[in-house]
Amino acid sequence: MHKLIPVEEATVLMNEAKDWSVWHWLLEKRRVRAAADRAVDALSEAEKKVKASWNDDLKKAYRQLGAQRAHENHRKSNRRPEKPKEEAQKLDPQTEQALLKVKEADDEAEDARLDAEDTFAKAERQLSAGMAREGAAKAIHSWELRMKAIRKAEALAKKQADGQVDS
Repeated sequence: MHKLIPVEEATVLMNEAKDWSVWHWLLEKRRVRAAADRAVDALSEAEKKVKASWNDDLKKAYRQLGAQRAHENHRKSNRRPEKPKEEAQKLDPQTEQALLKVKEADDEAEDARLDAEDTFAKAERQLSAGMAREGAAKAIHSWELRMKAIRKAEALAKKQADGQVDS
């Protein structure tokens, strides 16, 4: 995965922001938010591009994994999701394991992003520079996790392109 300029810029800003006072945070929160949003958008675009290169069977299997996770974790929503349908062709166990690792990495990165956003929201409500610094560290960590997940998805795409993944 090549370096994403918006992520690099947001990381530099967040590292700089770790030394800010609460007033500086309040004055710069729009700029910080805009930089964070650009980073998340760049990562999302990179992820979409990689996953778009997967063959149909991988895409279907990944969606099926998501549906299974949603069904298993139905407590996250008010209504119970439908049971996942058998729509994907059976993949070899090695590919299935790699796909599961991509899904787990995606979920971990999304959880970290949501945690960072929650921390920033609490910091703003409580006017806490310490909590804003914690949010900055969490945001950087969430971007690192997202890049790690994208690299796993890229590795799977490369295996597919090299003919090591059953189609």
